[in-house]
Amino acid sequence: MSKNYILMSDSDSDLHFEIAKEKNIPIVRMPYNLDDVEYFDDNGASGAEKVLFDRMRAGAKPFTSLLPTAVYLDYFEPILKEKDLLFLAFSSQISATYLNILEAQKELLEKYPERRFIVVDTLSISAPQSLLILGAHALYEQGADIDTVAQWVMDNRLKAQAWFTVGDLAYLRRGGRISATSAIMGTMLDIKPILTISRAGKLEAQAKVQGRKKAMKMLVDKTVENIGESKGKSVIIMHGDAQEEAEMLKTQLKNRLSDLGEIRIQMIGPVIGAHAGPGTLNISFIGNERTA
Repeated sequence: MSKNYILMSDSDSDLHFEIAKEKNIPIVRMPYNLDDVEYFDDNGASGAEKVLFDRMRAGAKPFTSLLPTAVYLDYFEPILKEKDLLFLAFSSQISATYLNILEAQKELLEKYPERRFIVVDTLSISAPQSLLILGAHALYEQGADIDTVAQWVMDNRLKAQAWFTVGDLAYLRRGGRISATSAIMGTMLDIKPILTISRAGKLEAQAKVQGRKKAMKMLVDKTVENIGESKGKSVIIMHGDAQEEAEMLKTQLKNRLSDLGEIRIQMIGPVIGAHAGPGTLNISFIGNERTA
């Protein structure tokens, strides 16, 4: 069935390129800089994630930057010439990039007043955003109109949860998430933070445990506590080049929630990875509403 609008998102969702291609979801590729060279995240197509984490372990300090309004115009305008557009953006509370999206939206609606162009702030990033995209796409494929799909995302965005820990506190310190003193003391004491995405769409520390095994157990505990009815639900485990530990998390989840549906394991993309660092582990799902 021909649809009169396009569902679109960005690569900060970590939606794997094969899934985006299979479902025909256009993706805005976000920039990052590694060793003074700018790249654009291709969501796993080139294996750039592994390269990034190897370089970070060797001392590289990648960074990310805002995608300017002009680039968004280049992505959006060809679509709006033909159809309406529903864009699912990563959290406005994590980057000022969202303001550039709104600027592009305003400019294009003035140019194409006959079009509908809806931007939804998912209040998520990485795997929780992917899960919202996939839920929205299922409705899209069923023929739901643009307002119905946008409203579904609005109604469910606070149910998209992520619980994660990092391998090295130095990367959180670089990103301003913790102080230098806290990073040094935490490293000495083997303290591992447990972080989540808050109701406001911000990354927040929720707990601290001592040791990697305890951190992994708490990720599973938080999933069990917050997923609600688990039967048939999909879960995504993201990792910063820590495949073996991700597999361990999958086994632990299966042992605790035997009726889960697909548990997909995927490496974190380079834009998110530049801030989180190698060794990051994350469990994401759509469950109860966030309480933080």
